[in-house]
Amino acid sequence: MSGQSRSAAGPAGPLGGPAAPAPLAPRARLLPALAAVYRAQLSRARVARIPLLFVATFQSIGIMVLMRGVVDGGSEARAVVAGSSVLVVAFVALNLLAQYFGQLRASGGLDHYATLPVPPAAVVLGAAGAYASFTVPGTIVTAVTGSVLFQLPMTHLWVLVAVVPLAGAALAGLGAALGLLAPRQELATLLGQLGMSAALLLGVLPADRLPQPVGWARDLLPSTYGVEALARSFDTRPDWPVIALDLAVCAVVGVLSLAVATWAYRRAAVR
Repeated sequence: MSGQSRSAAGPAGPLGGPAAPAPLAPRARLLPALAAVYRAQLSRARVARIPLLFVATFQSIGIMVLMRGVVDGGSEARAVVAGSSVLVVAFVALNLLAQYFGQLRASGGLDHYATLPVPPAAVVLGAAGAYASFTVPGTIVTAVTGSVLFQLPMTHLWVLVAVVPLAGAALAGLGAALGLLAPRQELATLLGQLGMSAALLLGVLPADRLPQPVGWARDLLPSTYGVEALARSFDTRPDWPVIALDLAVCAVVGVLSLAVATWAYRRAAVR
């Protein structure tokens, strides 16, 4: 009986007492965990999201073709091309990411990530980076097509190197926050669609044609500053300090939106 009692109590320590629990593995550092989540999300979304990327690209090109009938050139043409290019980012990074995190929360998929020894920021940043990476080809194709369609110079299209990641970070953070904070999966899908519609209406339409209250709402949209930076790059002599300021504002908004998304992930994961 005594042997059975001792075995039921657990393995004995070196002095006959109960053994100390084995130490847990240390949590992964942020950068290695971020790289692992990014690679996993990239491989997962490669097959499922590429068709949707084609849809986003054709949608933006179709909008430019329609606007070609009412816009001849000048600042309005630059606004249409810039807004349509960033719309590809909004479709993937905002709309699809809101749906993904909404589905992940509804299906209990967050429990899987919660058991992994990775920081919450790595999960959010890795997923946001993977989704934003899919927007690069479509954004380039849309910008080049729009430049040809409206006869805009393509000398400074390299600005997309800064616009895509900064606008993508801001919109991806917003999309992740919407998906994680929405109480139901259907509401997350609706919010993602509304966010993409706002990016369409407030980004593609020229700012000087919008009513003043709508213009204030446009200033609150994270992608607006990426649109403005890209639109100004089509000028013959771009105002680089103003472009740099727009990109800086976009970067600050991106950091804030990703921070909110990380907080929303922690909040949703512990429930």
